[in-house]
Amino acid sequence: MKTCVQSEIGKLEGVIIHTPGSEVENMTPENAERALYSDILNLSIASTEYEQLKGVLGKVSKVFEVKSLLHDILKTESVKEELLKEICSIEKVEQSDDLFNLPDSVLSDILIEGVALQRNNLTNYLSSERFLLRPLHNLFFTRDSAMGMNEHMLIGKMANPVRERESVIMNAIFRYHHEIDTQILNPVKPNRGIISSPKSTIEGGDVQIGREDVFVIGTGMRTSTQGIDFIIENVKQLKQEKHHIIVQELPESPESFIHLDMVFTFLNTNECMVYAPVIYGMSRYKTIHLEIENGAVTRIQEHQNIPAALKKLGVDLKPIYCGGNGDPWVQEREQWHSGANFLAFEPGKVIGYKRNVHTVEELSKNGYEVVTAADVISGKVSPDDYAKCVITIAGSELARGGGGARCMTQPIRRAKVNW
Repeated sequence: MKTCVQSEIGKLEGVIIHTPGSEVENMTPENAERALYSDILNLSIASTEYEQLKGVLGKVSKVFEVKSLLHDILKTESVKEELLKEICSIEKVEQSDDLFNLPDSVLSDILIEGVALQRNNLTNYLSSERFLLRPLHNLFFTRDSAMGMNEHMLIGKMANPVRERESVIMNAIFRYHHEIDTQILNPVKPNRGIISSPKSTIEGGDVQIGREDVFVIGTGMRTSTQGIDFIIENVKQLKQEKHHIIVQELPESPESFIHLDMVFTFLNTNECMVYAPVIYGMSRYKTIHLEIENGAVTRIQEHQNIPAALKKLGVDLKPIYCGGNGDPWVQEREQWHSGANFLAFEPGKVIGYKRNVHTVEELSKNGYEVVTAADVISGKVSPDDYAKCVITIAGSELARGGGGARCMTQPIRRAKVNW
C-alpha cells in the first residue's frame, strides 16, 4: 500500500491501530502521571470497547496492527539488531543478547508490553523501577507517533520521553515493512539538508490535513513552534507549489486540551466539530496563517480563528458544537471526554463516543444519522446506506485514557476528495 493522506475526510483505505494489551495494566496510580494518564484503566472493559472501534474500521478500511507489523520486520536479523540498538541507546539500557535471541513474536510483544527488570545485581535489587524497558501505555493512541502528510509519513517527535519508543518503532515499520510504501520525514533524522532544532516536538494529534495544500496544526504542550518550523522547512522544499499552514495556539492546561484534535476536527467538506470556548472564545490564543511558495514563506498573518482562516482559502466549514450550542458546563464535560475528537472515514461519515450525548444530538440536528457500532459490525446496517452518519462506540473506559476515535487511529491512505 502506497501511503497518501491528502485530507482528514477522504474515504479511508488504510489505517494502523494498536489493540491495547497488558501494557495498559502495567500501571499503578503512582506511575500513572509519568505514563501521561490521570487514571488507570480496566483492560477488560477497555478491550471490549476497543473491539467496537476495530470492528467498524474493519468494515470500512484495510486495518493494520502495530504488533503484527513489528513482528514482521523483526524477522530480518539486521532490522532487529538496528532497532534494538536504537531503543537501548535512547533508553540508556545495556543491549542484551537475551533480547536479541528472543523469538520474533515474543520480542514484538515485550517491546510494547515492557521488559521486567531482573533483580540479579545490587543496582537492580535496589532500583525502584519495575521494568528494564517500560511498557508503552499510550501506544493505542497511534495517531501521535506518525502522521500522513500527502505522500509522506511524518514521524512524531514526542514531547515526553516515555513515548519516544513509539516513534522509533513506527519509523522502522515505515522504513522496512514490505506491505507499506512511503517517504519518511523524521525530525530526529532529518534529510535533504534540513536542520531540526533540539526543541522540536511534533505529535499527530496536533496535525490535520485540511486539503492537499492546507495543513492545520496546533502548538501547545505537545507540539512546539520549532516542530512546526521543521514542517515548514520540508514544505519549502516543494519549491513551486503554494501551500498554507494554519497554526492554532492552544492553552497549556487543562490536560484535555493536549492536542488540537481535542478541540477541532474535520467532519465533511463543509462541516467541522469545534469546542467553542477555545476555537471562538479565547482571543489571547492566536490563529496564524503562513503562506509558502517558491521555497519561501511569503506571508504570515493572524486570523480570528481556524474556520475564518480556512474560509479565506476556499474551505468554508459550518461549525457543529461539541456538547451542543448551549450550556458551557455541558460543553466542558463532553470535551473532557473527547467530545470533539472524531474520525472521519468518508466525507460526512464519522466515528465518536456514544457517551457524549449532547454532541451526538447536535450532529443529529445537522443531518447525521446516528448508528451504533454493533449494528454496523453485525451487518444490520451499512455506512453506505447514509449520506451522513455518526457511528457511536462505547467509551466509558477508553475515554479515561485521554483520547477518542481520531487519537486511536493512524490513517496511511485516503481517497481523494471531490471538493
